Amino acid sequence: MQEAGGKIKVLFLCTGNSCRSQMAEGWARRLKGDVIEAYSAGIETHGMNPNAVKVMAEVGVDITPQRSKHVDEVKDVGLDYVVTVCANANESCPVFPGKAKVVHVGFDDPPKLAKTAKTEEEALNHYRRVRDEIRKFIETLPAGLQQKMEH
Repeated sequence: MQEAGGKIKVLFLCTGNSCRSQMAEGWARRLKGDVIEAYSAGIETHGMNPNAVKVMAEVGVDITPQRSKHVDEVKDVGLDYVVTVCANANESCPVFPGKAKVVHVGFDDPPKLAKTAKTEEEALNHYRRVRDEIRKFIETLPAGLQQKMEH
């Protein structure tokens, strides 16, 4: 399962690679960088969501060095897992060459939820909740990936 370098290569895939997949990559690099080589990409590229950057910075995770990438940019990485973090990416997930296992772990879409927020603080709370849910999932890795495959 692991490459010669010892790290599992995991791609977090979303529709626009602007929010959820970026947060997942940031958490994986911070919490599991010793065992996971993390990537994120999208079916499309929408740029980095400034609120995702803001709420990650609140917990000391800087995702500003990351950028929104199209899934084609990571097709040749030799991925072990592709984790789809939204329903659209799960439904339109491209086929990856090699042994990549696709696992779906859906999270709510903070930008969509924030549209109905009355204040900026209320909007940011949607991002914070999803950020914390993603962290909980990342904390289960890599074992959590195998468990998802078995269910």
